[in-house]
Amino acid sequence: MRKILLILTLMLLPAAGLASAIKVVTLDGRILDAETGEPVAYVYLHLEEINRVATSDRDGRFQLNNLPKGSYTLYFHRIGYTDQKRTITVDPDDPSDLEIVLQPSVVSGQAIEIIGRPGELRGSHLENASVTVIGMELRKNLGSTLSETLAGRPGFAQRAMGSAPSRPVIRGLGDSRVLILQDGERTGDVSYSSADHAVTIDPITANEIEVARGPAALAYGSNAIGGVINVVRDQIPTSRRSSATGVTSLMGSSVNRGMSGSGNLLMPLNEDLMLNLDLNGRYGQNYRTPNSRVNNTFKQSTNSAAALSYIQPWGYSGLALTSYLSRYGIPPDPSGGHPDGVDIEMARFQVESRSEFVFDERSFKSLETRLSYRYYNHKEFESADIIGTEYEAHTVNTTITGRHKGIGFMDEGTVGAWGEFQDYLVLDRGTLDAVGLSGAVFAIQSAGFGPWKIDVGLRIDVHHAQPKRERTSQVIGEIRRRMFAGLASSASVSYDIGRGWQTGATMLHSFRAPTMDELYSLGPHLAVYSFEIGNPELEPERGLASEMFLSRRGNRSRLKTTLYRNTFSNYIYPRNTGQPSFADRNLMEYRFEAVEALFYGAEASAEVKLTRNITVDGMASYTFGERKVDENEAGITGFEGPTTPLPMIPPLTGSIGATWAPDKFSLGGRLRHADAQDRLGEFETRTPAYTVLDLHAQYRFTRGSLLHTVSLRVDNLLNEEYFNHLSRVKELFPEPGRNVSLLYRVYF
Repeated sequence: MRKILLILTLMLLPAAGLASAIKVVTLDGRILDAETGEPVAYVYLHLEEINRVATSDRDGRFQLNNLPKGSYTLYFHRIGYTDQKRTITVDPDDPSDLEIVLQPSVVSGQAIEIIGRPGELRGSHLENASVTVIGMELRKNLGSTLSETLAGRPGFAQRAMGSAPSRPVIRGLGDSRVLILQDGERTGDVSYSSADHAVTIDPITANEIEVARGPAALAYGSNAIGGVINVVRDQIPTSRRSSATGVTSLMGSSVNRGMSGSGNLLMPLNEDLMLNLDLNGRYGQNYRTPNSRVNNTFKQSTNSAAALSYIQPWGYSGLALTSYLSRYGIPPDPSGGHPDGVDIEMARFQVESRSEFVFDERSFKSLETRLSYRYYNHKEFESADIIGTEYEAHTVNTTITGRHKGIGFMDEGTVGAWGEFQDYLVLDRGTLDAVGLSGAVFAIQSAGFGPWKIDVGLRIDVHHAQPKRERTSQVIGEIRRRMFAGLASSASVSYDIGRGWQTGATMLHSFRAPTMDELYSLGPHLAVYSFEIGNPELEPERGLASEMFLSRRGNRSRLKTTLYRNTFSNYIYPRNTGQPSFADRNLMEYRFEAVEALFYGAEASAEVKLTRNITVDGMASYTFGERKVDENEAGITGFEGPTTPLPMIPPLTGSIGATWAPDKFSLGGRLRHADAQDRLGEFETRTPAYTVLDLHAQYRFTRGSLLHTVSLRVDNLLNEEYFNHLSRVKELFPEPGRNVSLLYRVYF
C-alpha cells in the first residue's frame, strides 16, 4: 500500500518543464436565451478534444482555462434547452469572447448522438460516445440503480434479483461483455460475476451517462462487445473556477418507502488548487408488488468522495478518494435454498490519480496518465452471524493514453497502454484464491474523406491467471495457471447523405479471457440458488459483431434504426445442468461451459416535435439468442434441432410516449410493452406479456442565484402485475407495483 501511495504522489508532481513551453489561452464566453436574450445560468459544457469542464454562472458567463492553440469541439447542455455543439478556434494572439445562444426546447434528447472523432481524450468522458443521457432526460428516468435508469432505452434491459442487485444488459449481452466505468475508470466490483452482486455506482450523482460501441470501446477493453457504459461525475476537477458551485438533491419513492440525498461542492482553494466534495446516501425498505411486499429487499448505501486537483498551463494533475458502502437484501427462496433470504454487506474504497499534459508544437497533442488502487469486499450473510460466501479483491490499474496529430491519410487518433493487477479471493466451502495480471496496448485512428468517415481500432490483450495453490480437484480437474493472449479489432464507416440523414456500418472482433470465477469456482452460492462449478480448461471467448444503421437528425425530429448480428465461437456462460449438487440437494449445479452462439436483432427509435410544446416518441427492440446443440445432446428431448435458445434473453419490447412542455413545466406519459418470452433456455420459465403505463412531470424555476428543478414520476400507474424475464427471482416474485417518486434538485 505504501508503494502505491508513493507512486500516486509522484504522479501529482507538476511537470514544471512543460509550463514554459506552452502558450495557453483562457476562453471566456456568455450564454444567452435565444427568445428572451436573458443570460442562461448552470449550463454544463465540456470540450471534446481535451478534458475541460465548466458551468455558466448566474450571468451566463463561463471560463475555460489553459487551452493550447488549436480547434476544439465545445458541447453545451442545459435542462429545458436544445443541446448544442460548436466548433471553436483559440489563438493566444487573437483572444476573443464567445457568445452562445441556446434555443428552448421540449425535445427530450432521448437519443443524443455525439458525432465526434474517436481517439479524442476527454478525461472523465468516453471517446466518441454513441449515446449520451443528460439533463432533463436523465432526471426524468433517474432510478435507484444504473440499469433502472437505462432500461427504457432501445436495446437495453436489466438483469435483476430484487431491488439493489441489477446490471445493464445490452442486446442480450451482459456480465463482463458490458464494461461499466465511472469517470472513465473501472469500478473494481464483481457485479459482472453473479446476479446477486450490485454495481457500486449511484446514478443520483451522475452529470451524464455515456455509451460507446465499436472502435471507441477498444480503448477500455477487448471484451466489451455489448458496449461500454460510463457514468460521468467529473470527480477530479480539470478547470479553474472563480467561485464555489454545487448541487444538492433529495429523492423519495413510495414503492419501498425510500429516500436518497446527495450533495456536491466544487470550490477553489487558490489560483491553482480546486477541491471537489461529494456525499450521498440511499435508504429503502422492502418493495411492494401489486399484491404484497417482498421480504428482504431492503437497501442502504452511501457514496462519498473527495478530490483535489492542481491546475497549471501544462494541464492538470488530481487525486481522488472514494468510498462506497452498502447493505442490501436478496429475497427468500421458499423451496429451501434460503427461506429467510440473504443479506449482503459491500464496501469499496478507491484512490485514483489522473493527470493530463497538453502540447502545442509536438507530434502528440496531449497525454493522459491514470493510476488507481481499489479495495473491494462483500459478505453474504446466510443468517444473522453466518457468512456463506465472501469476496475480496485488491486491484491496481494504470493507463497511459496519447492523442496524436495526423499520420498519413489518418486525421488523428490515440495510442495507449493499460495494465491491471488483481489479488482475488472468494471464501466459501470451496475457496478461490488467485492473482491476475493483465496488460494491453491499443490504437484508435480516424480519417475523413468528404461525406465519408472511417474509424479503426486495434487492441492486443494478455491475461495471466495464477491460483495461489495449484492442485487437482476431483470435480473440475487440474486447477492451474492459465495464460491468454488475443487481438481485438473494429472498423466503422459512416456516410453523410445530407439533410440530416446518415448511414453506416460497424464490424467488431472481440476477445475475452475467461474470468477467474469461470475458471476456478467450486462451491455453493446460496444467494443465487446455485452450486457453481468452474472449468480450468476454458479457452478465450471470441466474438464477431456487425451492425448497420440509418439515422436522421433534424430540428423537429430524430430517427434511428439499427440491425445487428453477433456470433461467438466460444460463448462462456453458467449452464444449469438440472442436477442437484452433491453438497446441497437444494442447489442446482451450474457449470461454466463454452458453446457456439448467435445473437441478432433490431432497434428503432423516433422522436417528433408536433407543435411548439408537444413531442411524441417511440422505440422498439428485439433480440434473438441461440446456441448450437453439440453431438452429445443431439436427439435428447428438448434438443431435437441443431440449435436451442439461450437463457436470459429479453423479449420484444417497445414503448410510445408523449410530452407537453409549455415554458418551464413539462408533463408526459409513456406506455411500455413487452411480449411474452416463449423462446426458453434449459429449465427456464416463460414470462407473459405485459403493458405498463408511466407518467412524468418536471418543473424548473429560478430564485435569486439558485436554479431549482422538481421531477415527479409515477411508474406502473395502474399497478399491473408483470414479470421481468431477466430477473433471477421471476418464478417467485413479480416486479414492483405502483411507485411515486419525487426528485428535487437545486444548483448554486
